[in-house]
Amino acid sequence: MLRSIDSDAPDAIWCLGDLVGYGPQPNRCCELVSQRADVCLIGNHDLGVLGRIDLENFAPDAAASARWTMDALEDGPRSYLESLEPSSVQGEVGLYHASPRDPVWEYVLTPQVATASILAADQPLVLVGHSHVALQFSFDGDALNGGLAPAGTTVPLPPAPPHALLNPGSVGQPRDGDPRAAYLLLDLDAGQASFRRVEYPIERTQAEIREHGLPEALAQRLADGV
Repeated sequence: MLRSIDSDAPDAIWCLGDLVGYGPQPNRCCELVSQRADVCLIGNHDLGVLGRIDLENFAPDAAASARWTMDALEDGPRSYLESLEPSSVQGEVGLYHASPRDPVWEYVLTPQVATASILAADQPLVLVGHSHVALQFSFDGDALNGGLAPAGTTVPLPPAPPHALLNPGSVGQPRDGDPRAAYLLLDLDAGQASFRRVEYPIERTQAEIREHGLPEALAQRLADGV
């Protein structure tokens, strides 16, 4: 993923949270993000691993993985996660792990929630994560347009359309049927956003998940992207 991003030579890298909680290398993930991301948010899984959210609120597999991560997480990565917040504003762009209405928990997956999220934000462009689904929505004040954003999707940014909400998808555990790692390239000068996908050795991550005794479903779903 980082090699692909480097080929785009962006001015900054933004991470929308959930660095840990499912994967077998939580410390390495935190180290890489702390080194490379100019902005990073904290997600609900990060908060769960830190003990700031009750794991009873998580699905059983997610809770089991979070408990393993609690034990595996080293002091440096833990301190980095503790320093993060679930939202940020970068110029005319609002960054939220989940949504502007609830930066930690709300899933933006339906047109109704997308419209409400856009209206709740003070910025014309909203970026969200949390759902692991790449999405693009635009709102002109009367109607909402958009939906899933598969690889290769390119959309205009505000002020054309006036307001937009984008979800880059997930580097790990994608849930939109495409198992490749996902990210979003924003060109604010050109007013354009491009959805990207990157292949990676899924079987290696699956082997590491199994080696650590994490739930089998977390390994299986990587191959299907669901």
